[in-house]
Amino acid sequence: MTVTPLARVPSGSTLKPVPGDPGLPVIGNTLKSLRDPVGMLRARYDSYGPVSWTSLFGLRIVQMLGADANQFVLMNKGELFSNHGGWDFFIGPFFHRGIMLLDFEEHRWHRRIMQQAFTRPALQGYLQRMGPRIADGLAAWPAQGPIQVLPRVKQLTLDLATDVFMGSQLGPRAERINRAFVDTVRAGTALLRFPVPGLRWSRGLRGRRVLEQLFREEIPAKRASRGDDLFSALCHATTEDGHRFSDEDVVNHMIFLMMAAHDTTTITLSNLFYQLARNPQWQERLRQESLALNKEQLEHDDLERLEGITLAIKEALRLCAPVPSLPRRTVRDVEYQGHYIPAGTFVTVAPYFTHYMEEYWPDPERFDPERFSEARREDKVHPFAWVPFGGGAHKCIGLHFADMQVKAILHQVLLRWRWSVPEGYEMPVDTTSLPVPKDGLPVTLERFR
Repeated sequence: MTVTPLARVPSGSTLKPVPGDPGLPVIGNTLKSLRDPVGMLRARYDSYGPVSWTSLFGLRIVQMLGADANQFVLMNKGELFSNHGGWDFFIGPFFHRGIMLLDFEEHRWHRRIMQQAFTRPALQGYLQRMGPRIADGLAAWPAQGPIQVLPRVKQLTLDLATDVFMGSQLGPRAERINRAFVDTVRAGTALLRFPVPGLRWSRGLRGRRVLEQLFREEIPAKRASRGDDLFSALCHATTEDGHRFSDEDVVNHMIFLMMAAHDTTTITLSNLFYQLARNPQWQERLRQESLALNKEQLEHDDLERLEGITLAIKEALRLCAPVPSLPRRTVRDVEYQGHYIPAGTFVTVAPYFTHYMEEYWPDPERFDPERFSEARREDKVHPFAWVPFGGGAHKCIGLHFADMQVKAILHQVLLRWRWSVPEGYEMPVDTTSLPVPKDGLPVTLERFR
């Protein structure tokens, strides 16, 4: 392999250039990255160490790997890295000015307003609203027999996000809105990034228009009343000095939050279904934990009592980080571990890869929730070894909502069914955009009661 430096180091500098290679002509390492992200990054880490460059999606990208790199980039001391500069290339046209795409003081201002929608009282209200709607959604599942988990869970989480975040039901619009969210997410990793009719980029732009129309039509009613949903909260949120969101801000944030609220939860729940099917002893342990509460629907005080479910969720997030990589762009020259990274460079850190590094996780392929128990706490080997929600100023604003939603759904599922997969089954993962079961995850339900 021919090693090519990323950029010439400034004259007189003692720093080293970032090593790397472009991969294949035109496509670089894009296909390898999409098909086997962990294997590709392991090979590069072993060849080049924790920092190297390659060509992905037509860009020269510096891959910064490992927990130290996660900490350096995500904590972003000195504001060296731009979120907008990284994410905008991939999803800017589809999630324009979402909270994840804002930087520095503007991001802090928006987050301060948005945080009012995720206070403890707000979360308690969302959970109370969620319980009956989870029950209604699960009532439409078959009593027993084969199902595909992914489409069932995705529809359920979208319906919940619509009700809790918008205070309404989509009704006949549900399929169209779900398709719009799928198209906007998948468009971010399109190889051909032009609006050619029928291709992913074009479908993503069309999906964005559908979502904009959905939220714009609702804003006047939300401004005129004070509901208990997140959409209303964003329309009325005001800081102590009187700042509030414009209509455009509300639309942008709702599109991003609705996507994040149901897509990432869908991924986590799908992986929990898979791992608990393959590990029935854990499924039964969690069922007994839920049965001990003696209630069909969770209350907020119950969340901390579900210790086994908490461990299983953390392990599911380790094995399949919902957002596999986090792109940034340098806003000035950067020094990292003796290497020179020039201003304007695309960089990524990779939670998906970090979570499989033997350097931090013994037997990383194995589902082992006890690794997060107080007796072991393998995640404490490094504060940025487990980063499914990112870190620093941009750490996921909805992480407590996501945890609450996953627990609320899983609790009701455990009380209704046992489920299994055939012996030897291994779930294929589609990593084209966000990691989801390629085959929809077929399981067999058995009515529990």
